[in-house]
Amino acid sequence: MLTQAKSKRNWKPIIKEFEAVIGKKGVVRRKEELLTYECDGLPSYRQRPALVVLPRTTEQVAAAVKLCDRYNIPWVARGAGTGLSGGALPVEDCVLIVTALMKRILDVDLDNQRIVVQPGVINNWVTQAVSGAGFYYAPDPSSQIICSIGGNVAENSGGVHCLKYGVTTNHVLGLKLVVPDGSIVDVGGTIPEMPGYDLTGLFVGSEGTLGIATEITLKILKTPESICVVLADFTSIEAAGAAVADIIGAGIIPAGMEMMDNLSINAVEDVVATGCYPRDAGAILLVELDGLEVEVSTNKKRVTQLCQQNGARTITTASDPETRLKLWKGRKAAFAAAGHLSPDYFVQDGVIPRTQLAQVLKDVEALSEKYGYRIANVFHAGDGNLHPLILYDESIPGAFEQVEELGGEILRLCVNAGGSISGEHGIGADKNCFMPDMFSEADLETMKWINQVFNPKGLANPGKVFPTPRTCGEAANAQKSVQFKDVERF
Repeated sequence: MLTQAKSKRNWKPIIKEFEAVIGKKGVVRRKEELLTYECDGLPSYRQRPALVVLPRTTEQVAAAVKLCDRYNIPWVARGAGTGLSGGALPVEDCVLIVTALMKRILDVDLDNQRIVVQPGVINNWVTQAVSGAGFYYAPDPSSQIICSIGGNVAENSGGVHCLKYGVTTNHVLGLKLVVPDGSIVDVGGTIPEMPGYDLTGLFVGSEGTLGIATEITLKILKTPESICVVLADFTSIEAAGAAVADIIGAGIIPAGMEMMDNLSINAVEDVVATGCYPRDAGAILLVELDGLEVEVSTNKKRVTQLCQQNGARTITTASDPETRLKLWKGRKAAFAAAGHLSPDYFVQDGVIPRTQLAQVLKDVEALSEKYGYRIANVFHAGDGNLHPLILYDESIPGAFEQVEELGGEILRLCVNAGGSISGEHGIGADKNCFMPDMFSEADLETMKWINQVFNPKGLANPGKVFPTPRTCGEAANAQKSVQFKDVERF
């Protein structure tokens, strides 16, 4: 078994410098408090940071990063800690820079449909801040009531409405950044079209390897005139998948289109009891339509027809906010509900072409039988973003290693089908070893050149995104076997 080696670095004077720029209350150094930050939303990997700092301003972030640069200390940025790829996982002897206290909405400009926020602002707060004036923020991950905008930017998060409105990068106009040498730079701006290199697009999705966003200018949208949700249930996933293909093929682009299999349906009914999802259905399809009232009315009729043509048993529609929310309630609770099916679950995040949906799901089912683990399928059907939830019990020796191997097989299925190893959760520490399955050596080398320009010392979130010499299994075993000895308080 590996043990957490005592740091060779003399932290006492360094901590005093951090306290001088952040304030004593903004520096966490006691062992029992540091354990709170040892993992993100992917709890199977754990590593205790050497120090945690909680800045409140751009200047404090810059000062913290400059100290790390001066002393060659690796650092990792963390928001709400809800990420599902290990992107905010600390590395050994690092400083964790947590932006949770940077939660101010700095400016609201309704006339120009934009809002400026700090990275610790919760996703759902953005819509709450502008909904009274008839606006909303489109990207809506299932964790939107707890995930922060800074983390959404780092991972380029999506959500239910990404089918029609795009993921986070499509809604970020500009960023104030602290880059790895501690410099403060502004990229993008307050208008959608800016000349020069698209450094905003480059930064969004870089997972903390190029710096930390401290102010984020977001695009907000007018609330649609009309919204309708269509719920259709089918006897099989294949039939529901065929309906998805026909809806898109008919030229209809719903605001969101989500699918859940029978295992997921029963899980959410057990937990939230919507009463809307038939327990005997092989799959349900949720289609949200928005726009002008005449457009929504026309598309609702067409979607209903296409679902019926593909064997939908019953179809429910809702236009009033209360009923729409009820129809969506189960889908939004799907990940949490999986926790009631099994002591543990491992969620993957791959993307496939819509036309490959039926075949890939059959292959996933075959892998489930091969490995002997149940898999609940929840996914953004419209853009082919799969979220297979592999159910297991981590207390069983070797179970996690088998589940991780199964998850890797699913990702390779996605790549072989012409898809991707991530749609919105990012690469982080969980999937970096699968990057060569999707990108050539030249592709990865080009990405590394960009990383080296911003991050020449490699101090910003090391070990993430790019593959390392160790395989995923070896890395996971190393992380899981770390045992922390009692160490003196600084």
